[in-house]
Amino acid sequence: MKTKDLRTKSAEELNQELVNLYQARFGLKMQIATQQSSKTSELGKLRREIARVKTVIAEKGVAK
Repeated sequence: MKTKDLRTKSAEELNQELVNLYQARFGLKMQIATQQSSKTSELGKLRREIARVKTVIAEKGVAK
């Protein structure tokens, strides 16, 4: 998701997006650990997306 789209979301939506990204990252890490997936580059993409959401939350001054 683009940063511009994230800035239009409310605080509740941003927090929910962050939770969803953490869950997706955990699931992907488990798949990689059990060798069910070889998409290791997806971890980096998820990390960057989490950082984007956290940055927008910090810009808005919204506490988790």
